[in-house]
Amino acid sequence: MSARLLAGPPLGAGPESYRSHAGRLGPLPDPANLIASLERSGLRGRGGAGYPVGAKWRTVAERAGGPAVVIANGSEGEPLSHKDRLLLSTRPHLALDGALLAAHVLRADRVLVVVAENLGSAPAVMATALAERPMPERARVRLIVGPARYVSGESSAIVNLVESGTATPSNRPPRPHQRGVGQAPTLVQNVETLAHVGLIARLGDGWFRSAGRSGAAGTLLTTLHAAGSGPAVRELEAGTPAGEALESVGGSLAQTRAVLLGGYFGTWIGAAEAWELPLDAAGLRDRGHSLGCGVVAALPIGSCGVCESAHVMRYLAGESSAQCGPCFYGLAALAGACERIAANQAEDGELERLRRWAREVRGRGACHHPDGASEFLLSALGLFQAEFASHRPHGRGGLG
Repeated sequence: MSARLLAGPPLGAGPESYRSHAGRLGPLPDPANLIASLERSGLRGRGGAGYPVGAKWRTVAERAGGPAVVIANGSEGEPLSHKDRLLLSTRPHLALDGALLAAHVLRADRVLVVVAENLGSAPAVMATALAERPMPERARVRLIVGPARYVSGESSAIVNLVESGTATPSNRPPRPHQRGVGQAPTLVQNVETLAHVGLIARLGDGWFRSAGRSGAAGTLLTTLHAAGSGPAVRELEAGTPAGEALESVGGSLAQTRAVLLGGYFGTWIGAAEAWELPLDAAGLRDRGHSLGCGVVAALPIGSCGVCESAHVMRYLAGESSAQCGPCFYGLAALAGACERIAANQAEDGELERLRRWAREVRGRGACHHPDGASEFLLSALGLFQAEFASHRPHGRGGLG
């Protein structure tokens, strides 16, 4: 399959200039009927939730009494994900194309591009890319460099960052698409998703659907962590089996005991089962899993699932925004229990309490952070059940 998002100059050549981008793809097209085209395309959001993009845009368009707001979300707080920073630092104008098309379709008077401060060269590349755009376009776009926090990429946190300077998430209504920045309907869309929009607007929904396997549509950027190697970003057809994706960067089933799918808010899956799973948001949801932000991370043979899970839980506890007890105290308690079990220092009844607490924090937080942490931990307690029950530490495996 030929690259789509990553087509163009060699990735090692640095960011593509606006002149090269426009010469290769042409100017922005008239976005008439773009929402209908997105609905037909089958494009789903690439930021984590996997919601149908056309339906999301239509909801915002129908709610917009006055001007809407468009936010291109390039926060990428997931530690195992590297796809958005690669896209922004090499193909910045594709993401800007999608954001500007959204602004036109939704009659938005503002476009905000939010990029996390820890994404390498991406903030500086995006600033340069904005300066290269024609004046009528760049006049309505503002770049915001956001904090390097796990929770800061959630849509409500992005809105709060714009409004107050603090990227605090919330699950309280209204949601951003109802009332977001300045109480206006606000579209918060991941930058990879917007880059796909920039291509669909030019080449059509049929072109987008011409890639994809087993009913899945289009391509997606994935961050692959094969056993014994660092992260690699690949553009794959949606529906590609996870095992085939890992093999493309040197992974093998024989070297893998488990796969973490979807990142730190994802789930642990046994290697044999994971190897056959299609990388498709809808198909994975039907199987009780999530593609998340496109992370597929292999745990090597001989590595410790309990130790690795304890490491992830300590990280998630440290990323709490400290708004409520179930998150701030609950996740710290869960992480502590995991660490004691990993160190073979569990107290009497520790494992039973851990299972109970993991369920009790769900649905009780001021945001969904404890829910995602609970989902991850419950998958670990299921897949590594025997290890948690009789653990002898033998070191972390290393997901990257």
